[in-house]
Amino acid sequence: MSAARPGGRRCHRRLGGDALTKEANKLRPAIVVDDGLLFDPDWLRVLVVPLTEDTDLAFRGLSLAIDPSPENGFTKRCFALAPLVTAASGKRMRGTPSRVTDQQLRRVRLQIAKAAGAI
Repeated sequence: MSAARPGGRRCHRRLGGDALTKEANKLRPAIVVDDGLLFDPDWLRVLVVPLTEDTDLAFRGLSLAIDPSPENGFTKRCFALAPLVTAASGKRMRGTPSRVTDQQLRRVRLQIAKAAGAI
């Protein structure tokens, strides 16, 4: 699934199920940080980091600010919330024209490692 490839592809993720509120089933912007190579191929999962525009939700030192530019296609400043990395169903991904740079992707992955205490 092309929307689930890492390398800076921004995608929307939808998490939730019947038991969750309607809010939990909304499409949410995220950055794919791993294309599912960690998981069994029959279990289509990808690791994603959610994006937010809310500065109050950005973790100091563990969130990457992404400013809009013609190169990335973002329309507003947003923050990649590395400590909230999660596995999401690749079947629920929707690709977008927005992208992060390879350098930004490396920084998000580094922030994930810091949040997990790996470095």
